[in-house]
Amino acid sequence: MTNVGVEHCPSFISSQFQSAAADGAETQVGVRRAVTISRQAGCGALAVAEKLARYLQERSSRPSVPWTVFDRNLVDKVLEEHDLPKNLAKFLPEDRVSEVEDLVTDILGTYPPLWKVVIHTAETILRLANMGNVILIGRGGNIITAKMQGVLHVRLVAPLEKRIAHAHEAYGMTEDAARDFCQHEDRGRARYFKKYFNADVNDPLLYQLIINTGLVSYDDAAKIIGDAVFNLR
Repeated sequence: MTNVGVEHCPSFISSQFQSAAADGAETQVGVRRAVTISRQAGCGALAVAEKLARYLQERSSRPSVPWTVFDRNLVDKVLEEHDLPKNLAKFLPEDRVSEVEDLVTDILGTYPPLWKVVIHTAETILRLANMGNVILIGRGGNIITAKMQGVLHVRLVAPLEKRIAHAHEAYGMTEDAARDFCQHEDRGRARYFKKYFNADVNDPLLYQLIINTGLVSYDDAAKIIGDAVFNLR
């Protein structure tokens, strides 16, 4: 299991090709799987994803290819693949860019219009999901890979007070700051989904699994998701 930064992406991709070469060009390299995780802020998505990666790796039919978590590091991967400036990272949307910032960026033309960056992000997500052994957190991964086989779509939710407590503990925030953080992130993600995919992030029909981490431990959530991955058709 690994949660990689951009400097480690080439080694991840290299392991994919090495695995394929070892099995021969005409031999199927096991069933390729991927997971997308949509989440409410503060419900422990990264912790669940990392536990899930370990669970899947221990049972992997492709042990030479590590199950890899792409979260914030997905931004680095997008910038690398599309030869975009590193300082563009702060403009990449999902939970931080407002409608006003988006409009100003398009008008001034200082950076690629943000909808183009969303397209670049979708291309990177599709490429990673096609390789398999990836857990993709956020950025509309479930919508982008909806027509792909072998991809499990998960939504993690929890009561607001539980999420505030998690953010307070995990990020060292005051309770008031944690509340503002959760609410701000949720609004941003909902706006991102609506603007770029014309979808409601809270629509249960977009996911195969919805897990309440306020009632289910992170370990159990990882096991539930992992078992579902192996039962995908």
